[in-house]
Amino acid sequence: MTCIRSFLRGSLLISQKKRVNKLNLESVSRCLTSFIIKQDKGCIINRKRYISIVFAWIKYLFTVLLLLCLINKGAESLGYNWQWYRIPKYLFSFDNGIFQAGPLLKGLLVTFQITSISLVLCIIFGFITAMMRLSDSFAARTLARAYLEIIRNTPLLIQIFFIYFVISPVIEIEAFTSAVLALSLFEGAYASEIFRAGIVSIDKNQWDASYSLGISKFHTYRYIVIPQAFERVLPPLTGQIVSLIKDSALVSTIAIYDLTMQGRAIISKTFLTFEVWFTVALIYLVITASASMVANMLEKRMKYENG
Repeated sequence: MTCIRSFLRGSLLISQKKRVNKLNLESVSRCLTSFIIKQDKGCIINRKRYISIVFAWIKYLFTVLLLLCLINKGAESLGYNWQWYRIPKYLFSFDNGIFQAGPLLKGLLVTFQITSISLVLCIIFGFITAMMRLSDSFAARTLARAYLEIIRNTPLLIQIFFIYFVISPVIEIEAFTSAVLALSLFEGAYASEIFRAGIVSIDKNQWDASYSLGISKFHTYRYIVIPQAFERVLPPLTGQIVSLIKDSALVSTIAIYDLTMQGRAIISKTFLTFEVWFTVALIYLVITASASMVANMLEKRMKYENG
């Protein structure tokens, strides 16, 4: 009788082990199947992404070639004689092995100076205006609203002329300062709405949680709201930076020798209209595209760090 019981127990244990092994094999096969399916889906997605990128580049190159053909055809119909070989000396030259910046590079340096200073002031003006719009003070909200309506509903060129011809003689500022001030006020008005939208987009529960923990309003903005809002406003703020770089060309109207003004001066001397303007446009395109790429890299890095 004891032998029979031990035999039955042994057979039961063997059957349980077989069942466990079968379950383990099934789970392993399921994991492998799901892994293979995920890998296949990933390969399909990567293949589709690669194909879309290739087609995008093909369309871009086709558009550029078509545009160049149209420009060349139009120039031929006008009897225009292309003289691209004369352009490099207006970019840079070498005098006895020493690098010499040409007029276009000197103008580009002035453009960088105006844009960099205006960008800092634009962010400051925009952030202050956004905080005034969100404040509890009626006077601050009214002042910020008046600033926004005046700046956004008048052309930038008129603002540059007004600051240079009306305000600068009174407070005795130079043309460079007038240009920086006009660009900063103009772009700051648009940046303020971007900042305000980013702050308002933060969930109200986070404000309630910070108040319940006894965190002051200043520290709530500093440690909770602004870090999250900055990540959200970075893409539209990049567009505003690109707009600032392009709008800086208008400062040439008040005799500031930026990139655009240097191009106009070269054209008046050489009559290389198409060559110079296409070179200037290409320089602006490289600058704005580089700014967009840097902003995209920063945005991806912030998303990666935040998980």
